[in-house]
Amino acid sequence: MFVGHLAIGVAIKAGSPRTPTWPILIGVSLMDMVDSLFAVLGINQVTPNLARGPYLFFDLTFIDWDHSLLMALVLSILWATLFRKDKTTAWLAGLAVFSHFLADWPMHNNDLALYPHSAAHLGYGLWGQLGTASWVLEGLFSAALLAWAWRRMQAVGVSLTWPAALLTVAFFNVSPWLSPLQWVAPLPQPWPPLLFGLLTGGSFVLLSGMLIWLIDRVSAPARQPIPADA
Repeated sequence: MFVGHLAIGVAIKAGSPRTPTWPILIGVSLMDMVDSLFAVLGINQVTPNLARGPYLFFDLTFIDWDHSLLMALVLSILWATLFRKDKTTAWLAGLAVFSHFLADWPMHNNDLALYPHSAAHLGYGLWGQLGTASWVLEGLFSAALLAWAWRRMQAVGVSLTWPAALLTVAFFNVSPWLSPLQWVAPLPQPWPPLLFGLLTGGSFVLLSGMLIWLIDRVSAPARQPIPADA
């Protein structure tokens, strides 16, 4: 899942508009940011497979140090601990990280270990079972979350027009026909894992950063105190 993670982050933010945006949006992206770094360093193993849809074109052969159940819990706790001075922010930051694992569970193809090097793996495999339809399903899931977040934020005078537009563009940019990973996968080694990590990690850094800026930009006026003579 890609855009779906960020849509979850926007929804969590909408559920608690006064909570800082960046712990939530970085939180929902954190596991894939770590995964991308580990792919570049060779700690994770990603194997080119042009038959692996809908937009990944890689098998996630070994991603246990960031996408296992145990490590998802560890990363959630560590991220939440950074914001322990504000209990609400800490809880939502931790929830944001763990939501990534929960959202991946139905989509991933049995590549989510219980713990690093565990023989048992999770992942219902909608990517493999549905192919392009799983991309459509992710879009519908994201649209439903954004619609709910839109209504919530409108109630506090905040418009999500630009964040929603950004996520829409990103969604179509990782369609089965436009995903850049389909051109990365056939390259000779060692380029596929390196570019996989750089593209996926860079995408999450860029999009989460842009969403934070867009949401905070439109949220700032809503947080201003009402003048006494108003």
